[in-house]
Amino acid sequence: MSGFRRGVRLGIDVGRARVGVARCDPDGLLATPVETVPRDEAAVARVVALVEEYSVFELLVGLPLNLRGEDTASTVDAREFATALAAASGVPVRLVDERLSTVSAHAALRDSGRSQRSSRSIVDQVAAVVLLQQALDVEKSTGRPPGTPVPQELA
Repeated sequence: MSGFRRGVRLGIDVGRARVGVARCDPDGLLATPVETVPRDEAAVARVVALVEEYSVFELLVGLPLNLRGEDTASTVDAREFATALAAASGVPVRLVDERLSTVSAHAALRDSGRSQRSSRSIVDQVAAVVLLQQALDVEKSTGRPPGTPVPQELA
């Protein structure tokens, strides 16, 4: 675990209707679901409140690239949300590749016996857990922070 930065992080899965939020323990051992935030004018403020509540040192926002690693319609939205979070929270924000995190979340929920309809309220949280756990694993295996930072001067 050399190079791993100790501290609580939030994983953020940005969607058009909802924002999934997950957190990890200070040692980055386990990502767990926190809540699903409605995507409205209060979404950024709610995530900032969670930053304060959990004493978070970094936000990891999922960047929905396509399978070729290219931007999608949702990529711009995620970047804008990440920039708004950086400006409002005052903590570092990093964009991490989240390809297939929602697909993985749906598969995990389906494997646990939940239908897609009954999973709708929590799938965003599970996707946030998947992207956060992947980011933690990357940092632990490489010793480098995952993804790319959102520049503070743009925030």
